[in-house]
Amino acid sequence: MLSQNYLTKLTLTIMAFFMLACSFNSHVSPPVAKIIPQTDTLFNDIRVDNYFWMREKSNPEVIDYLKAENNYTKAMMKHTEDFQEKLYKEIVGRIKETDLSAPVKKGDYYYYKRTEEGKQYSIYCRKKGSLGADEEILLDQNLLAQGHSYFSMGVFKISPDHQLLAYSTDTTGAETYTVYIKDLKTGKLFDDEIKNTYYSVEWANDNKTLFYNTLDEAKRPYKLYRHILGFNAGDDKLIYHEKDEKYFLDISRTKSGGYLLMNLKSQISSEVHFLNANKPNDKFQIIQPRRSGIEYYADHHGKYFYIYTNDNAVNFKLVKAPTNTPAKKYWREVIPYRKNVKIDNIDLFKNHLVVYERENGLEQIRVENLKTNAVHYINFPEPVYTVYGEDNPEFNTRALRFTYMSLVTPKSIFDYNMESKERELKKQEEVLGGYDPHKYTSERIYAKADDGAMVPISLVFKKDMVKDGGNPLLLRGYGSYGMSMDPYFSSIRFSLIDRGFIYAIAHIRGGGEMGREWYEQGKLLNKMNTFTDFITCAEYSINEKYTSSDRLVISGGSAGGLLMGAALNMRPDLFKAAVAQVPFVDVVNTMLDASIPLTVIEYDEWGNPNEEEFYKYIKSYSPYDNVEAKAYPDILITAGLNDPRVQYWEPAKWTAKLRALKTDDNLLLLKTNMGAGHGGASGRYDMYKEIAFEYAFMLDRLGIHR
Repeated sequence: MLSQNYLTKLTLTIMAFFMLACSFNSHVSPPVAKIIPQTDTLFNDIRVDNYFWMREKSNPEVIDYLKAENNYTKAMMKHTEDFQEKLYKEIVGRIKETDLSAPVKKGDYYYYKRTEEGKQYSIYCRKKGSLGADEEILLDQNLLAQGHSYFSMGVFKISPDHQLLAYSTDTTGAETYTVYIKDLKTGKLFDDEIKNTYYSVEWANDNKTLFYNTLDEAKRPYKLYRHILGFNAGDDKLIYHEKDEKYFLDISRTKSGGYLLMNLKSQISSEVHFLNANKPNDKFQIIQPRRSGIEYYADHHGKYFYIYTNDNAVNFKLVKAPTNTPAKKYWREVIPYRKNVKIDNIDLFKNHLVVYERENGLEQIRVENLKTNAVHYINFPEPVYTVYGEDNPEFNTRALRFTYMSLVTPKSIFDYNMESKERELKKQEEVLGGYDPHKYTSERIYAKADDGAMVPISLVFKKDMVKDGGNPLLLRGYGSYGMSMDPYFSSIRFSLIDRGFIYAIAHIRGGGEMGREWYEQGKLLNKMNTFTDFITCAEYSINEKYTSSDRLVISGGSAGGLLMGAALNMRPDLFKAAVAQVPFVDVVNTMLDASIPLTVIEYDEWGNPNEEEFYKYIKSYSPYDNVEAKAYPDILITAGLNDPRVQYWEPAKWTAKLRALKTDDNLLLLKTNMGAGHGGASGRYDMYKEIAFEYAFMLDRLGIHR
C-alpha cells in the first residue's frame, strides 16, 4: 500500500505533465520518480530503498511512471528517428527475407522451417521421401500470432510415428506456455490443452503418451505429469514432484529412442531418472542420487548409459554404465579427466561417439568410432571461430551435422561423414548487400588481469583499421553461469563495423570459455573477478590504442546487464556510453526474496544473502546499492514488463536512483517493452527495430549520424 506521508514534490499531476510534454518537446526534463522509503535491516546493516514501490505492477502509478519514461525516451531520441529507419533498412537489407533452413532428415521425412518476406515468424514444414516431394505445412506461426503483440513457440515435438505434433505457445513474454496437440493427418487440434507448462514435452513410443513439466508460483519447473491423448489434462497423473527449490525439472528423450530422461538440476548438482520409452506406465528409475557439487548428464547407447560428470573432474570426464545397473559404482571410464580440456556435451550415434570439447578457449569436435575405437578431430580453417552440433535426430547414420562460423564467416551448416571425414556444405547464411568477408579481419588478444589471469578478447574490424586510439569500439560481455560468449557471426553488427567500429567480446571469468575453473573463478565470493576482468579488457583496448575512453561503448544483457551496472559504478570514466539490456541490477533485494523466479536456484551462483558473508559481498557490487553521486556516461536501459527472469522493476529502480544521484548532464534513458518479457520483441522485424534503436543511441552519442 502506498503511503502519502513520503510523497515528494512530484505529484501525479506533474508526472502526467511530463508524459504530455514529452510528446511535444524534445527538451523536457526527465520524469522524476517519487520517493517512498522502505527500510530493511540485516546483520545490523540498514538499507533504505526509495523506489521499492515500483514492484507494484497492478498499481496504475507504476504503469504511468514506466510510460512517462518511455515518452521521455521517445522525445530524447526523436532526432534520430530517420537514422533509426536507415539502420533498420540496412539490417533487413542484409538478410534473405524469404528463406528456408537446411532440411533435417528424420525417418521418412525432411523437416525444415522457412520464412517469407514481410512476415514476422517462421513456418514449420516437411516433405516425405525426398526434397522433391510436395510440401506439407505443419504450423504457421504467423497465423497463430494474429491478434497478439507478442508470440513465442516453446516446444515443437513430433510423435515417433510422425502423425502427431505437440507444440506450445506463450503470448505475453512471461514464459508460461500452453501445450496443444495437432493431428497431422487431419490438420485438426485435439481438445487436449495443457496450461502452465515450461520448455519440456516428450512423447513415449506408443504415440499417445506425453510427459511434460509445470511451473510453481516462482516460475520453477517442478512437477512432471503424464498425459494420455484424448483425456482431460486435469486427470493427468503426477509422476514426480521436485520439492527442493534449488532444482529445475525437465524431460528429454534419447536419440536412440530407447529412454525418456527426467533431469533434475541445480546450479551445482544434478540427478537423472530414466524410463523405458516403450513402457510409459512404468516408474522412473534413478541413475545416481544427487550429491552437492556433483553434476552428471546421461545419454543412451545399446546396453549402456554414457555419462559425463565432474565427479573428481572439474572439466568433466566421460564414463559409461550398464542400463540395468547404472549407479556410480558401476561407472567405467571412457574418456579420462583432462585438466585443460572441458567436455561440454556428447552426441551418440549407432557407430560413433561425438564429444563437444573446449580447449584454450576454442571449441572442438572429437569423433570416435565405437567399433574400432579410432579417434579423430574435425579441423577448422580459422584461428578464432564458433562450432556446435546441429539437430542430429537420426541414430543410425554416419552423418554429423554441425554449424561453423566466425566473426567474419557467416553461419555455415555442414554434414560431416564420420567415416570418410568428408564434409558437405548444406547451407551458408546468405548476406545480401554486397558483403565481402575479405574486407574484415578478426583476431584474439589477451588482457592481463591484476592477479595474472590472461583474459581473451575477440575482435572484428575492417582491414584498414589503424590503431590510433580514434576508433569507436563496442565491448560486449556476460560472464555468468558458466555460459560462453563465443565469437559468432551476425550480419546485423556490420551497421556498426562499416561505420568504423571495432566489435569486441570480452571472455571474462564467470563465463565458460576457458573451462570450468574459469567459471568458478567468477562466481560466489569470486564474482568481483568478472567485473575487474571486464574493466581490464576496456583498459587494455585503450592502452593498445584500439580505442579511447571517449569512443568506447559497452553493452550487456541480463547478467551482462549486472556487469554493465558494476563496471559503470566502478569505472564510469572509462566509457562514453553504455547499453544495459534487461539488467539484473537489484541483486541484494532480489536474492533476499525467495518468491521471485530464479532466486533460490541461484544461491549457488551468487550466494545466499541471508548469510552474512554473502550479504556483505553481494552488496559490495550490486549496481543498485552502489549508485553514487558522481558523473556517469550516457546510458540506455531496457526492460520487459512481463519479464520473469529480471523483473521490470530492477531496471526501473536503477534508472530512478541514477537520475536522483548522478551529477552529470549525460543522457539516461529507460525503454520498457510493455508487452514482452526477457527477450524483447518476439517478431523478427520488431526485433530488428529494437536493435536499430540501440545502435542509433550508440552512434548518436559518438556524434555519428549517417
